[in-house]
Amino acid sequence: MDTTCRYFIVHKPFNMVSQFVSPDDVVLLGSLDFDFPEGIHAVGRLDNHSEGLLILTTDKRVTRLLFNTKIPHKRTYYVQVNHVLGEEHIKQLIDGVPIKVEGGEMYLAKAVHAELIPCPPLFKRVLNEYEEKIPNSWLSITLTEGKFHQIRKMVAALHQRCRRLIRMSIEDLELGDLPPGQVKEFAAEEFFKLLKIDANLYNN
Repeated sequence: MDTTCRYFIVHKPFNMVSQFVSPDDVVLLGSLDFDFPEGIHAVGRLDNHSEGLLILTTDKRVTRLLFNTKIPHKRTYYVQVNHVLGEEHIKQLIDGVPIKVEGGEMYLAKAVHAELIPCPPLFKRVLNEYEEKIPNSWLSITLTEGKFHQIRKMVAALHQRCRRLIRMSIEDLELGDLPPGQVKEFAAEEFFKLLKIDANLYNN
């Protein structure tokens, strides 16, 4: 393993793209108040409207070891929707809902785990009086699949609109109570252990 590589997670805020360079007028990762090393890049990007755990590293092998492999890795998201959901919706997510994937084909997407949760204190926003009265629900959804915009499409299959989407963990690498815009660095050994990547794989 290359001990000169560095490994971070960041709590990516809403309306920030998962890039350091872009030709578009957007908010970039470089605007974070942190002195990142040369060669840093994002792994497993979140779109600009999504929030939460984003891996940053100088190790070019991580994307391949984490996402371009037959070994599934669990990813857990907190999701806020616009209506009050019930256990029948949770059952649908676990049994599988049809979503459209690349090429226009339909795919039965299943959650490994799903449950209704209270509004997480870290993500409670101060809303205006009108917004406070809008019914909503929070869910925790865990996937091992990685279809494009899968969570948003699964929620849409329940005829719900995704108000917020926050990645909370990849395997045992967790966002925890890291505030939006903050960065946390990990030693290589701990980083790979939390991601459950075999040492023999990343030594090759």
